[in-house]
Amino acid sequence: MIGPHARDSIERIFFAAARTRLVTDSQHSCEIVPRAGEGPQGERLVVLTISSMQFRLLLLLHFEDDERTQRYYVGDATRELTECFMEFGNLCCGSMNQQLVEHFPDLGMSTPYALSSGCLPYLRELKPDYVQSYALTIDHDIRLGATLCVCTQAPIDFVASSTAIEAHDSAGELELF
Repeated sequence: MIGPHARDSIERIFFAAARTRLVTDSQHSCEIVPRAGEGPQGERLVVLTISSMQFRLLLLLHFEDDERTQRYYVGDATRELTECFMEFGNLCCGSMNQQLVEHFPDLGMSTPYALSSGCLPYLRELKPDYVQSYALTIDHDIRLGATLCVCTQAPIDFVASSTAIEAHDSAGELELF
């Protein structure tokens, strides 16, 4: 079971991470609105996981492999969009991890991997305690989606400090464990 304070805290942590880590320039906006339903919001998914002894949080980032998204995340480079987008997703998830570790010191983070959006309905097989989807608009042009999915092994409820979330804006440096 996930308590209401934990749901609110996870959402606020995600919003702050998305607004600072899913943009290519700190001056770009990232608008986030809750989305009804759990259907795909793009043909591709990047899946990232944060796990502890009490819960597993999956962050699924949805995107289209179209010219606008390609131009925004890849630019003129010869790399694949999925590869570049995984790096941004990893930064976003890492920022979330840094905030959650203050409440759950035993966290681990997975390597991002890509799936087809056709896999999204299988989330229910995990029997999640909390699932919420969001529509994201980056720099008024790029449309992404995000799904937060939390599976718990024990009841969790915590309150993440708003000032800590707002103040947390590191440069995305590499952490060694």
